[in-house]
Amino acid sequence: MAKLFFKRLRENSTTGFTSINAYQSNRIFKRDGSVNIERRGLPFWESIHLFHELIHMPWWRFNVTVLLTYLVLNLVFAGLYWLVGLEHLVGYMETDNLNEFWEAFFFSTQTISTVGYGRVNPTGMGANMIAAIESLTGLLGFALATGLLYGRFSKPSSRLMYSNQAILAPFQDATALMFRIANKNKSSIIEPEAEVLVSLKDETNVRRFFNLTLQLKKVSYLTLSWTIVHPIDENSPFNGLTEKDMEQLDIEVVATVKGFDTTFGATVYSSHSYKYYEIVHGAKFVPVFHPSDDNRVTILELDKLHHFERVDLPIFSRIAAPKLPPGDFS
Repeated sequence: MAKLFFKRLRENSTTGFTSINAYQSNRIFKRDGSVNIERRGLPFWESIHLFHELIHMPWWRFNVTVLLTYLVLNLVFAGLYWLVGLEHLVGYMETDNLNEFWEAFFFSTQTISTVGYGRVNPTGMGANMIAAIESLTGLLGFALATGLLYGRFSKPSSRLMYSNQAILAPFQDATALMFRIANKNKSSIIEPEAEVLVSLKDETNVRRFFNLTLQLKKVSYLTLSWTIVHPIDENSPFNGLTEKDMEQLDIEVVATVKGFDTTFGATVYSSHSYKYYEIVHGAKFVPVFHPSDDNRVTILELDKLHHFERVDLPIFSRIAAPKLPPGDFS
């Protein structure tokens, strides 16, 4: 039965993922849409691309990195002033060692930012050379931080939101696999296009990939929400499968959406995946938009994008076709 099941489907061999399951983790994409791959084997410095890391790391990590770098640099230069001798910093007023160090630290913060209030100033060759190097470091460092901030803000990136679950829902007297997306940004995405494939294992534990036919592969604008629909017919990999079948086949649905973002003036991409346990059998999505009270604007409630209600699937929606019986991989 399993051979008949796969024979009637046209496999996609150009996905870029391996078909040998032992060489790949059970999940292709993480929930945030990033590829579930960890790269190893390179020397430490070759495995790090500093610009790429700083551009793509989360905002909280970027802010912490900048703050820690700023603090460490000032601590290093404060230590150098302290080693040279604080008597070479004219104008400092502290007497005990701890407060003298903090005086040097705050003088360093003024020097690295080229503020220079004037109360404390360096004298002697050593202190002046340290101050000169620090001011140059500050100019280059702030220029780099400014460039990174601009790069992060101007980087084309989608803020597409996916429903937490995909559903199997009644559709045109049959059944369809559905999930929906919406744009978190206020800008429009023009001509968004979706591509969806399903990954599953055969009886030899080899992972197969199949493209899913969509009711609509492309729309003109993504202004509200878009429910992406795969009708389950005799050519669908989902034809005749039960929840138990999907678990045994270790099904994962992978979606990729691209479109032209009017804010960035560039094409943006987004990916997401649903494992078999994230597919709800017998449900339909609840509406997420409605007119305002004065009927002058349409309200899109993004917090309801994941909401669905349970329904019965049509009995006749399970098309008679070769399928994999539950628990039988022979």
